[in-house]
Amino acid sequence: MADAASRLLSVAEQLLGAPLPVRVRAWDGSQAGPPGAPVIVVRNRRALRRMLFKPGELGMARAWVAGDLDIEGDLYTALGAMAGLLWEHDDEGGGRSLADTVRDPAARAAVRDLIRLVGPPLPPAPPREEVRRRRHLHTRRTDKRAISHHYDVGNDFYSLVLGPSMVYSCAYWEDDGSLETAQRDKLELVCRKLGLKPGQRLLDVGCGWGSMAVHAAREHGVSVVGVTLSQEQAAFARKRVADEGLTDRVEIRVQDYRDVRDGPYDAISSIGMAEHVGAERYLDYARDLYGLLRPGGRLLNHQIARRPQQDESAYEVDAFIDSYVFPDGELAPLGTTVTMLERAGFEVRDVESLREHYARTLRAWVTNLEGDWARATRLAGFGRARVWRLYMAASALAFERNQIGVNQVLAVRTPETGTSGLPARTRTWNA
Repeated sequence: MADAASRLLSVAEQLLGAPLPVRVRAWDGSQAGPPGAPVIVVRNRRALRRMLFKPGELGMARAWVAGDLDIEGDLYTALGAMAGLLWEHDDEGGGRSLADTVRDPAARAAVRDLIRLVGPPLPPAPPREEVRRRRHLHTRRTDKRAISHHYDVGNDFYSLVLGPSMVYSCAYWEDDGSLETAQRDKLELVCRKLGLKPGQRLLDVGCGWGSMAVHAAREHGVSVVGVTLSQEQAAFARKRVADEGLTDRVEIRVQDYRDVRDGPYDAISSIGMAEHVGAERYLDYARDLYGLLRPGGRLLNHQIARRPQQDESAYEVDAFIDSYVFPDGELAPLGTTVTMLERAGFEVRDVESLREHYARTLRAWVTNLEGDWARATRLAGFGRARVWRLYMAASALAFERNQIGVNQVLAVRTPETGTSGLPARTRTWNA
């Protein structure tokens, strides 16, 4: 009888209808596949059970998080090679669909062989890091629970990954400088786009660990209210504000943006927060922010975007991201975001893509994580650290390949007079 690796390779190629672009190492020490290719390590039969009972991305994610499946060598190279290995290919992608697999006698025979190789077909319990998937309600209660899952991992863990800036969004790389310099430059870019001046009021929606609030108050003399749903973020941000001597100008609240009632503000920054709002609530989100601005006030909305689909009703949230990373997070195409802001009453004045900047930022975070891996697993746990490593590396590749993007949209609550308050020469912030 063939060794486990050869049998796995044969089964995979029958299911894919194409050669496997990776090498396989099985639990019995056997190897098969093209020499020099990335090595996928299948540590035990449980990994196969996970993929058998949840074909596609979620089954592979469960095996990865649990440590049943691993990658040997460069993670990016391996993920790039594995990008087309999921069983549920869409027909437009040129791969074999699940329906095609079910109809193919050879593929059905391969599945039967896989079942024999797996042993007793009992579905393993999902790793404890998995969130039970549910309908995306986006109530105050469910949003707070989702934010807590992602952001209350521990400030020490995030400090390890993000570095001293504690900025968890795309940096702005103007040269070959450090991550800290690029994050400072991003915060300054946002402040310049908002045209912040001493004495103005800024609302920072989803303020994180307070980086934007502190920078805006210290460098531009504004008064800032930062709101977050994360208790750990708020505690960290408040201490940071106190250490900077800015308690008279910066207030950090554990508060839902829907409950902010002390407008008007001169400017609003929403950096990496709108992805949590949800498609059904996005217009309400835009209207809420519009209502909190004074006439002539500016909004800077910094948001990840997905590529539009021919049939938008067929869009589904990524199973791995929804179950392990950002529960209830949803991405929208850039055009949809702009349309919603305009429907809320905003005049959109500028859109800037920072897609390549986010890819570089994510690679820097992965380097930080891998560079202190032992401490990362102590702080967050083995499974959670593996979740973050996989999602950040895979996201870097997705940005590099234009599968997702990130954009800064500058919008104004232009008064009835039509005077926007912006300079006649646009993008003076880059001068």
